[in-house]
Amino acid sequence: MFFDFGIKDVIDIFLVALMLYYVYRLMKESRSLNVFIGIMMFVVSWLFVSQILEMRLLGSIMDKLVSVGVIGLIILFQEDIRKFLYTLGAHQRIRMVMRLFSSDKDTTAREDKESIMPIVMACLSLSKGKVGALIVMERSTPLDDIADTGEIIDAGINQRLIENIFFKNSPLHDGAMIISKKRIKAAGCILPVSHSYDIPKELGLRHRAAMGISQECDAIAIVVSEETGGISVAIKGAFQLRLSAEKLESILTNEMGQ
Repeated sequence: MFFDFGIKDVIDIFLVALMLYYVYRLMKESRSLNVFIGIMMFVVSWLFVSQILEMRLLGSIMDKLVSVGVIGLIILFQEDIRKFLYTLGAHQRIRMVMRLFSSDKDTTAREDKESIMPIVMACLSLSKGKVGALIVMERSTPLDDIADTGEIIDAGINQRLIENIFFKNSPLHDGAMIISKKRIKAAGCILPVSHSYDIPKELGLRHRAAMGISQECDAIAIVVSEETGGISVAIKGAFQLRLSAEKLESILTNEMGQ
């Protein structure tokens, strides 16, 4: 029986290893790596006691702990689990297939261009004046819960309006602006802050907030640094730093067109 090892066993081992890798990466990003290690040690002990040593009493007790512990872990890590499941389900290929059946691709591309340029020009102006800004562009994942943390504006995308909102004496200056469906939906919004250790230390709270929202959904977060005036973009948990206006326009055009 020990040597009865086939292709299904190889696939089984590969899938379990892949699942453990993704869980490990999720726990590492959420600063819960020690919890993951503790869970793995308990699972190994449980398998050793119940399957190898065949201790029925201790094995049954650990079985009950496992069944109750799964529910406890779901409650404890519900936000991380939601993020993990979203990552599994957010495939760009599905959106690309849907766009193939769209009959107004040229019109959509032109409208995207018209809504992107005011954002690019506003970021360029804010960058020259070293005025801090944080703009989040919604894509397939709704950001209604984030918008509700700020002030609802519901206005057309306008360069001067963006500059006025992020003016240093503006009450909405410190929050994030949410752009949804080619409109400025809200400003002064609160974003989840990333605790990733991979973010350079010289980047401030705006960059951590931009990273946080880009890790949780497919939104595009644009940051203008108040210290350096540098323009950055966070997409899918990764930064693109020190962008020119042309590069920013290119990124937004490509990403919003997907």
